[in-house]
Amino acid sequence: MEWETVIGLEIHAQLLTKSKIFSGAPTQFGAEPNTQACAIDLGMPGVLPVLNKEVVLMALKFGLGVHAEVNRKSVFARKNYFYPDLPKGYQISQYELPVIGKGYLDVTLEDGSEKRINITRAHLEEDAGKSLHEDFMDLSGIDLNRAGTPLLEIVSEPDMRSAKEAVAYLKTVHALVRYLDICDGNMQEGSFRCDANVSVRPKGEKKLGTRTELKNINSFRYVERAINYEIERQIAVIEGGGKITQETRLYNPDKHETRPMRSKEEANDYRYFPDPDLLPVIVTDEMLKTAQNSMPELPYQKRERFMSQYGLSTYDANILISSRDLAAYFETVVKETEGQEKIAANWIIGDLLGALNRNDLDITACPITPAQLAKLVRRISDNTISGKIAKTVFEGMWDEKMDVDEIIEKKGLKQVTDSGAIESLIDKVMTANEDKVQEYRSGKDKLFGFFVGLLMKESQGKLNPQQLNESLKKKLQG
Repeated sequence: MEWETVIGLEIHAQLLTKSKIFSGAPTQFGAEPNTQACAIDLGMPGVLPVLNKEVVLMALKFGLGVHAEVNRKSVFARKNYFYPDLPKGYQISQYELPVIGKGYLDVTLEDGSEKRINITRAHLEEDAGKSLHEDFMDLSGIDLNRAGTPLLEIVSEPDMRSAKEAVAYLKTVHALVRYLDICDGNMQEGSFRCDANVSVRPKGEKKLGTRTELKNINSFRYVERAINYEIERQIAVIEGGGKITQETRLYNPDKHETRPMRSKEEANDYRYFPDPDLLPVIVTDEMLKTAQNSMPELPYQKRERFMSQYGLSTYDANILISSRDLAAYFETVVKETEGQEKIAANWIIGDLLGALNRNDLDITACPITPAQLAKLVRRISDNTISGKIAKTVFEGMWDEKMDVDEIIEKKGLKQVTDSGAIESLIDKVMTANEDKVQEYRSGKDKLFGFFVGLLMKESQGKLNPQQLNESLKKKLQG
């Protein structure tokens, strides 16, 4: 039997506020355990939550970024459940009336095609604390620093049909929240994480299968691996005569498996009711205008501009706009290399990103500044060095932190552009290979590459390729 996968994602983005959603406690990551939670975050008797206005403005920016309906009135509710790191016994969230309604994102897939992923809602809520198990023998520690940190939960429709589609959508949302400057997107610190709802059904079937929820996955690679494992597991269970149980499962990356965490609750299990301490949120025209005025150029807008302004392909533009910092790096380079946008893009996408990936670095930690890379591009375009020699220069820039011109001078890498010197070297090589010259002249055109290789080896790659090709053709033709 052929099976179809159905996937929906619930993305949790911690909002970049300095204080928590309902209190003035700080949100800085990495503080000593239990030093950033106040009585309001813990729900102590007699305290009252007060909504942080910034979180609403950030939610509005996200709504505008995904073409969504903005609900002018939204309500906070109490979501009741017990968990050790939830001291109040309930989480303040939004249920029936979220601040952001239906929207969508167009996602570019691996083959270059686009797919629209619909968004059901995006609602505001507070984060819970964190249970720590690693450092305690037979015990668990509770760190409540994260309790009350503002979250925007972004819920998609079950529109994805493969793990790769899910990752493409996740990366698109990740880029968007960083462009909007509402979330730092740091997956290692848990400020951007997702739950994946996964089910399978016979191909052609319209009814959804029983889903499982993969909880709190915090890397793109693990999301793909966890979903693929779960798809295979569910198909194996059904084909073996079993039934899928609706439950929450955890992914163990070390063992590459998912395991049950708890049976999946339905909404009525949480006993939602409006929080009596919080008034409804009313989005005014002024608030919407403030959000609209603070909107940056969005990724898809930047992609279209890069293609029209710089003549880039869709593929190149998609890579360069994948993060706001990378796009800014590229634009800084092209400002100093007018007319060489394609060369600049090739160097950033190829050599620079390759070096960053090998060294597990983000573009913000790149040891080569945009000004230095721009100088390298200029030295290629003014024929000081060839593209091949430029790779040696790039290695010196990366490893030795040297200036472009200093490397060229110190290592004697300047390109030979003197036509007399080039012709003299060609004559020398042709004289030493008269038999190959005769074979070329008798019709073996492929030997042209043989001569180019010999000449480049003889000159240590320093001959100007264009001049070499032109002079060599004339000489070989006699």
